[in-house]
Amino acid sequence: MTLKTLLKFLRTFSIVIGLVLIWRGIWYILDWIDFTFLASQHVWTAGGGIVLGLLILYIPDGDLKEIEKL
Repeated sequence: MTLKTLLKFLRTFSIVIGLVLIWRGIWYILDWIDFTFLASQHVWTAGGGIVLGLLILYIPDGDLKEIEKL
């Protein structure tokens, strides 16, 4: 393994770890909101999350082509 390959791997790995930590934090915040304000009614937070996620994917370019890639 060359130094360039190792550095590329470490950079990619650090990006992945950073993304996972961001999602972990978001997950805990949403659990706290669910517990504090919605009396642990997971249906409301799950439905709201789906709607918000679809809006985030739809708004920038007016389509949901990102979902086709799944």
